[in-house]
Amino acid sequence: MLRITIDNQPLEVPEGTTVLQAAQRLGLEIPSLCHREGCEAENACQVCVVRVDGNPRFVPSCSTVVRDGMAVESESETVRAARRTAIELLLSDHAGDCAAPCKSVCPAHMDIPKMSDQIRRRDFRGALETVKADIPLPAVLGRVCPAPCEAGCRRKPHDAPVSICLLKRFVADVDLEREPDQQFTPPTGESTGKRVAVIGSGPTGLSAAYYLRQRGHGCVVYDDHAEPGGALRYAVPEDVLERDILDGEVDVIRRMGVVFEMNKALGRDITLDGLCAEFDAVVLAFGKVDALDALGLTVQTGAKGVLVHRTTWQTDRPSVFAAGGAVRMAKLAVRSVNEGKVVAASVDQYLGGREVVGVPGEFSVNMGRLDEDELAELMYGKSLSQRTTPAGGLGRGFNLDEAVDESARCMQCSCTCGGDCRMRRYAGQYECEPDRFRGTRRKFKRVYRPGQVVYEPGKCIACGLCVQITRRAGEPLGVSFVGRGFDVEVGVPFGRTIDSGLGKAAAECVAACPTGALYFDQPDDPKRLVPLRVSANTKRTSA
Repeated sequence: MLRITIDNQPLEVPEGTTVLQAAQRLGLEIPSLCHREGCEAENACQVCVVRVDGNPRFVPSCSTVVRDGMAVESESETVRAARRTAIELLLSDHAGDCAAPCKSVCPAHMDIPKMSDQIRRRDFRGALETVKADIPLPAVLGRVCPAPCEAGCRRKPHDAPVSICLLKRFVADVDLEREPDQQFTPPTGESTGKRVAVIGSGPTGLSAAYYLRQRGHGCVVYDDHAEPGGALRYAVPEDVLERDILDGEVDVIRRMGVVFEMNKALGRDITLDGLCAEFDAVVLAFGKVDALDALGLTVQTGAKGVLVHRTTWQTDRPSVFAAGGAVRMAKLAVRSVNEGKVVAASVDQYLGGREVVGVPGEFSVNMGRLDEDELAELMYGKSLSQRTTPAGGLGRGFNLDEAVDESARCMQCSCTCGGDCRMRRYAGQYECEPDRFRGTRRKFKRVYRPGQVVYEPGKCIACGLCVQITRRAGEPLGVSFVGRGFDVEVGVPFGRTIDSGLGKAAAECVAACPTGALYFDQPDDPKRLVPLRVSANTKRTSA
C-alpha cells in the first residue's frame, strides 16, 4: 500500500491507483468531464487538474498514478482557478442553451418547454404540476400576465412566439373544472411545528403561504379586506379576471391548510410585535401603503417600503421578512408571485436554523440570437402551424385541440440533460463566467432521425468517451472524430447516421456524455394520450 496525502488528509491506496480514484476514497469530488470508469484516460477536458508535491505545473488527476509519499493539492484557490479557466474555455465555444430563453426571462422561471411537451402529449395533470411548481396561481396569471416569457421564445423570429400564457391558463382551467376533491392539491411536508404569519393576501402573500405549507410550516394569512386576493380582487376588472377563477385558486391554497384571517388590519387589529411573539416568523406582504409609520412597524423602512436584504428579503429583525409591494412597487403579478416563492425559501432556511441565503441563481449559458440556418435546425421535426388564436376569443381561452396544437409549436430548445449536465454543474460550483473567453461560437445544428439518437456537435467537448465505448462494444461502424481543433466533431464512417454508429452501445454513450451532446429523441407514448371531455355549455374546457 502507498501512503499519500490529499489536501493534508492522509490515506493508503494500492499501487496503480490514480489521484482521482484516491480522492474518491476520501469522499472528495474532483471534477472531471472526460473520465469514466472502464475507459482509458483521455486528458481531454483538463478540468480534473491538481498540483503534486508543490510543483507549480498542473497535472490531470484522472491519469496521474500515485506514488508513495505523494502530496496532492486539490482544493487550493490556485487549483480551483485553473479548473475554472478550463471550464470557461470549454464554454467559450458551447452552442447550446442551458435553459430555454422563455424560462430565463420568465420572472417565475417556470419550466415552459416541459409544460408544453406535456400538453402536446396530453399529460394535462403533469403539465399542471410542472406549472404549479413555480406558479401557484396559473389560471389567474393566465388572464392578467403580460407574458414577458413570450418575448424570449426562440420561435418568435421565425413566425410568432408560442402562446405560453394561454397554455398555462388552459391546464389550470381544466383542473378548476373538476370537483374540488379531484383537483390537484400540492402535497405538504411533514409538520415542522413552526408557524408563520403572512400579512397580506395578494399575489406575494398567497405565494409565500403556498410554498411555506409545502415545507410543512403552519401558516396564517392576515388581511384588512373581507376576501383574499389583494389587488387581484380589488384592482383588476372582473371582465379581465373572473372572481370564481381567483376564488378557485385561493381555495386550493386553503385546502393545503393555510388559514385566512380577514378584516384584520396591521396597526389596528394586530401588531408586528404581537405577531412576532405568537409566531416563529412573519412575512410582510401587504402591498404598497402611503404611510408605513402608521402600521407600527418595528423594522427599518425607507422611502419606497420596508428595507430588506436584496437576495433573502430578510429585514433587520431576523424573524421578519418582507416582499412584493411592501418593499417596492410591484408592476407584474408574476414577479410578485416569484418573490413570494423566494421569501418562503428564506423563511424556511431561517426556521430550520440554516444560513439564510434565499434561492441561489442557476448557472446558465445562452446562445444569443440564432441565424436563419440555426432556426431551421431547431424547427426540424416541429409543427409548422401558425400561432393559434382561440376560436372563442381570448376571453374563452383554448379548447383541448387548440391547446395541443399550440403546444406542438414549442421548439423544445432547452438542454436535454434534465438538470444532470456535469459541465453546467461544475460551472456553477466554480462560479464560472461563461463569456470570459467568448468568441465566435460554433453554429448550432442537430444530427438525427426522429425517434433515434440526437447529436448536437456544438455541445461536444471531444471527450472521446463515445468513441471508446463503441470500440469496446465491438460496433461494426462505431464513431470517431472528424476535423481538427474547434471544428472537431463525432462522425460515422461512410456518411451513415449517428444512431447506426452507436448501435447497441447507444444508451451507454448517452449516459456517459457529460454535456448532453447525445440524447434520445422521445417519441410520443400512446398511453399518455389521455382524452378529456369538452363541455360546450361551459366557457372553459372540462375534464
